[in-house]
Amino acid sequence: MRILRVVPVSALVAVLAAAVSGCGGGTSPGGGGSNDSPTTLTYWASNQGPNVEADKKVLGPELKKFERQTGIKVKLEVIPWPDLLNRILAATTSGQGPDVLNIGNTWSASLQATGALLPWDAKNFAAIGGRDRFAAPALAATGAAGKDPAAVPLYSLTYALYYNKRMFQEAGISKPPATWGELVAAGKKVSRDGRWGLGAEGGQLANNIHQAFVLGKQHGADFFDAAGKPAFTSDGAVAAVKQYVDFMAKDRIIAPGNAEYGQNQSLRDFANGRTAMVLWQAAATTFAADGMKPSDWGVVPVPVPSGRPGAGRQTNSMLAGINVAVFKNTHNLNGARKFVKFLTSDAEQRLLNKTYGSIPPVKAAQRDPAFDRQDTRVLRETLTRSAAPLPQIPDEAQFETSVGTAIKDLFADAAAGHPVTTASVRARLAAAAQQMAK
Repeated sequence: MRILRVVPVSALVAVLAAAVSGCGGGTSPGGGGSNDSPTTLTYWASNQGPNVEADKKVLGPELKKFERQTGIKVKLEVIPWPDLLNRILAATTSGQGPDVLNIGNTWSASLQATGALLPWDAKNFAAIGGRDRFAAPALAATGAAGKDPAAVPLYSLTYALYYNKRMFQEAGISKPPATWGELVAAGKKVSRDGRWGLGAEGGQLANNIHQAFVLGKQHGADFFDAAGKPAFTSDGAVAAVKQYVDFMAKDRIIAPGNAEYGQNQSLRDFANGRTAMVLWQAAATTFAADGMKPSDWGVVPVPVPSGRPGAGRQTNSMLAGINVAVFKNTHNLNGARKFVKFLTSDAEQRLLNKTYGSIPPVKAAQRDPAFDRQDTRVLRETLTRSAAPLPQIPDEAQFETSVGTAIKDLFADAAAGHPVTTASVRARLAAAAQQMAK
């Protein structure tokens, strides 16, 4: 998923569960999965490009293509990530939800638990060409284990380490870092004269979670136990969060101002030469929009302790991405399935993922040479070899809120010069666990 704002899962479940029986997709009242609007669909797309208007330019011609093929007109609305989840909640309470919508893949289990979304059982998968067309890692982030997925993978994303080639050269750094020790050493070499080694967005709760989750994996921690209960204060979880915040508090390679950064601010610093490295999902299109040429930057896998990414403790990315879902009570179920089939067709998967710099979750589309460039190859190999999904549990959204806020507060401590210790990290995470229990 892209970086976004989340709301507590209790609110999400309560509102959606209350509204699901009366939630109607499309533009007319009613529901029940009928086809009383067979020639129209409403589609809420997430903002994937540099801005909303860029997405409209990308998607507009494709929707016209779908209309020519099927006779079904699609009304498009592109919704920025900070607003999308709240828009979903408002739509369900009003009974005027879209037929088809994009969701961040980390929401899958939370939304699945409400019963608001169409389950992708064998029949529904058959209508779009079959489940086997999709890469297994992408399917792992579509809902709780043992249940029919709540959505279908659309764009797959992973994190990578982007670095400024000129800043590395000027600092005498001969190769990009493969371990965290090498990253800290490189960051210290460039952190001078108003420049900093690494960018972060301490004000973005989801980004905080993504980084802590990966470091948690490397420390042997999952943040939840086998029963799905919070394990935020385990030694591994505490060590992971402290390691991330220490890039500012101890290593001093992240600027104190990053403690308050919101969406994409670290990318602008990178593009403007104020920061030498940034950990991000597919970023090529954003760099280009900010004036960077491909030759200005390089990309390598996110570091791991051994320098060799893989599974388990060598995990180096959360499995990010966008899923496409259908409201169960759409007025045009047949049309909605046709539209999902269109979006996940080999041709559209190649086109859309090329445009956005993401990786197709459809296996056949990954064979396109565009996904074997240096930057896309790093993302594709991370997706298949060393990425793991965030916990697919109903409380995942609340996890992002509570622990993401704890990390935000720890960054604020670091920026203010207050000590960040193992004890202070454990205390923040203990408070987050108590918040989850309410």
